[in-house]
Amino acid sequence: MIPQELAKTLTKLEELICQQRFEELETLALEIKPVPPTGAEWRKLHQSICAFLNTYGGFVLLGIREEGQGRERRYVFQGWRAEQEGQLKELPRRFSDREGRAVDLTDVIPPPQIVPFLDGQVVLQGIPQLPEDRKFVFYEGRPWKREATGDTTFSEAEIRRQERRREDARRARELEPVPGTSLSDFSLEALNAFIHQLNQVVRKESIKPDLNSAASFLQRRHFVSQGQATILGLLVCGEHPSDHLGLRCQVHGFVDVPQEIARDKQILVDNVLPLMERSVGYVLRNIHVGVALDQGGTPQPQYPEALLRETINNALAHRDYSIDKQVFVTIRPGESLSIENPGTFPRDLRIESPQSEIPVLLLLPEAQPRNPKLADVLSIYRKWEGREIGMATLVDLALRNEIELPTYQLGQHDVTLVLRTGKLVDEAIERHFNSFDRFFLEQLEGALPTFSQKAVLAYLMKCEWAHQQRRYTILLSHNNNHSLELHQLKSAGLIVEHETSQPEYPVYVPCRTLMQTDYRRELREQFGLGYDGLPLLYQQILGVVYRHGRYSTRTVVSAKATSLDLWARQGRPNDILQFDRFYRQVRTAFNKLERVGLIRKADGSRGYVLNPDGGEGVLKPVAPSN
Repeated sequence: MIPQELAKTLTKLEELICQQRFEELETLALEIKPVPPTGAEWRKLHQSICAFLNTYGGFVLLGIREEGQGRERRYVFQGWRAEQEGQLKELPRRFSDREGRAVDLTDVIPPPQIVPFLDGQVVLQGIPQLPEDRKFVFYEGRPWKREATGDTTFSEAEIRRQERRREDARRARELEPVPGTSLSDFSLEALNAFIHQLNQVVRKESIKPDLNSAASFLQRRHFVSQGQATILGLLVCGEHPSDHLGLRCQVHGFVDVPQEIARDKQILVDNVLPLMERSVGYVLRNIHVGVALDQGGTPQPQYPEALLRETINNALAHRDYSIDKQVFVTIRPGESLSIENPGTFPRDLRIESPQSEIPVLLLLPEAQPRNPKLADVLSIYRKWEGREIGMATLVDLALRNEIELPTYQLGQHDVTLVLRTGKLVDEAIERHFNSFDRFFLEQLEGALPTFSQKAVLAYLMKCEWAHQQRRYTILLSHNNNHSLELHQLKSAGLIVEHETSQPEYPVYVPCRTLMQTDYRRELREQFGLGYDGLPLLYQQILGVVYRHGRYSTRTVVSAKATSLDLWARQGRPNDILQFDRFYRQVRTAFNKLERVGLIRKADGSRGYVLNPDGGEGVLKPVAPSN
């Protein structure tokens, strides 16, 4: 079965070939290659497959080549050459471990799919991500990994870290036997449903007529250990999982709204796969749903449905099953979705410097499941596919402006993912960037930032604000597929490396000019110490007017724009009545500041600028505030 997105790519390829055109269709999860004519070319392909195995998994499409340069670049259909079938059959035995011992991956790499294409055929070879207890594999003595900039090799430090994870995976709590259980605690129906799914992907396993005949299979799959059901086994196909797992097979949902009558609480109990589906259904029933006019009036959930599935699935896949505690899903309609699960992030997946002048609380976007065997099971059901539906997806959706910045709260024994409504590049960020357009033109040599550059800047700015509130965010790095924007912004001086930055994990922060909101020092120089005697709101208004005059090509700002700026900066709610009252306060303050001569209306404009001669004889000197 070809994944839906891949089927769309094949259709697009046919169209491009017929039109003799080229569009970049390769991704971190897809390689498009001609059928290698020589052994050297096959070695290069094996290198890429090794990288897929060690990182996120993916697909190799054989039978298409690229030709030409520049405008002449195009895809050409070559077709599958049946005489090369032997090379694919040997593919699972091309790799080794660190000591050079051959590794047989016939149980991991599925048979290739020969797919009709135009007037011939192409081959689609799926490459799953290896389970944590089997990474890394080597090809010709090197452990390859997949990156946006091309295949490269893991460092010695990364290899040692993975070896520790491999040992942790082999001792994972999901494999612990549950006291007092036996074969009779399994559901034959759920077990055969799992075998049916297993047969769709890699190997063939017979349907079991009874539980006794399934004993050997249950042992191989780590569902049984020492004659007892494991946590993994009961999660996947236990007859009554809550009898032995307690809260570990439960999701508690809560809709948090001011009106008590509208609040909804629900306790979901089930095997892990139906539990995931029921949890997603609960969220979809309780979040705001709009209408997509550009899609014929189809319902449009407040969050992408694929994102909801991924985050809930990952919560259940990554949670710590040694803790008898449920997963909590809290919905605040129109505001946020929070998913709290037992466990925490390992220290080696965190970059923490909360006491720095610019605090940093970052999580590395690596797909290292706490429960690798459960992740292996879920990959069969296409419920967990490593990085492709993990933290990197959250980063990607944010940078595509489909969601707001995702944040995490880390407790002693739990992790909470918070997805707020809205977009990363929202109206407040756009207004902020517009007030710096002259600064951008100077730094980017006469150009304004592209949307992709603005998205990266917005991500880094909002990360810094989140870190100030002790909330964690996901590291934005060159491996997140945003290397070009990071390089351009760094070269322009719009972002800089933080003191915690490392060659392996560079940490970027926005330049201080873009992050500055306090202009008291500059305003004291202009108006004297009497400035400190002004009410705080008046000081903030003068700061906004100063920023526009210094960094914007328009140089002026209206009372309405200033109100929106300050309202967003304070994190005020979307309450029209409250904003109306605040706007009237700002409007009144503008009038008073104009009357005393601290600001004036610009000629031919409704906007205001600072009055460089204002303040004399009006502002009385006071001790400066901090």
